[in-house]
Amino acid sequence: MGSTSQHFAILGAGLMGRLLALALAQQGHRVQVYEAASADAKGSAARAAAAMLAPLAESAVTEPSVVRMGLYSLSRWPQLIEAMHQPVFFQQNGTLIVWHRPDEPEADRLHRHLERTAAELPALAPAQRLDAASLARTEPALAGRFAQGFYLPEEGQLDNRELLTALLAQLQDAGVSLHWHSPRKPEDFEPGAAGQPDWLIDCRGLGAQHAWRHLRGVRGEVARVYAPEVTLLRPLRLLHPRYPLYIAPKPDHVFVIGATEIESEDRSPASVRSTLELLSAAYSVHSGFAEGRLLEMSTQLRPTLPDNLPALRWLGRRSLQVNGLYRHGFLIAPALLDATLELLGAGQSALADRLGLSVQTAPLAPLPCGS
Repeated sequence: MGSTSQHFAILGAGLMGRLLALALAQQGHRVQVYEAASADAKGSAARAAAAMLAPLAESAVTEPSVVRMGLYSLSRWPQLIEAMHQPVFFQQNGTLIVWHRPDEPEADRLHRHLERTAAELPALAPAQRLDAASLARTEPALAGRFAQGFYLPEEGQLDNRELLTALLAQLQDAGVSLHWHSPRKPEDFEPGAAGQPDWLIDCRGLGAQHAWRHLRGVRGEVARVYAPEVTLLRPLRLLHPRYPLYIAPKPDHVFVIGATEIESEDRSPASVRSTLELLSAAYSVHSGFAEGRLLEMSTQLRPTLPDNLPALRWLGRRSLQVNGLYRHGFLIAPALLDATLELLGAGQSALADRLGLSVQTAPLAPLPCGS
């Protein structure tokens, strides 16, 4: 890419699109962003997320490469947030995992897995097993409600909607050209040609399905609840017989509760079954949720590749795709950001190699018949 100012076109203004646009603008480049939806990011999976930064907790449902990306990103998020002009809620009070008595065998299996993961990645703070008394000291609101738990130190969370808003303001301040309700495809551009951007970066998530054939959506449903009678000091995970369930406390007694995982690209509203399961599970954690108010029930489709792992992919010499963040968008976004910047600058990324982030090259399109 060189050190001189270049012209970038970025497709998609979700989490990755905004992070990359801002980083490139701060490097002195000219940046244009094309987004099919509006500035409020309602078309982005990032708006419905809980934005938990929990690499060890997520190791139960993902691969070691994602855990390494999450560990890297956990130290990068404070640096990125500190540079924002608007405040963004960020917390690093750890993660608490609890379970009801019938799920104790699953808790034992999880503990063995967490111990193996921490042994393989010594930079991860290991899980601490809590009895009823130490659990009550760690999370006073749960005193007397659970007999045991795991505490995962150093893990954290942020407010996803505050971050998206702060990034938007920062992009505007940086002079980035933002084109809303302006869907574009990679084939609409010829990077490097006269009158065209020098580089193209496709961050459209599921919007890139036509260009990345194996990309699929995985449905998730997330509740936002206002519960003034509940105070939690950190994100909480409840072992659940069907899917990982979390309660992430945001400012002002708002809680994000999720998340189902359904292999479907159905974008319809949340099902009654999912809503009942999520809210019943929250009530089983703390009875104060019974008097809460359901602010929103969101449905999202997470962009997912066949191996459920993220990837960077060259579409051409000056065209790059960033996709497949699945359920780990906020956990791994800074790692993908920094690896992408390395790729653009040097054509390769030592960070991607170190973290196990896949860098691919798209297959060549078939030649037209008769050519």
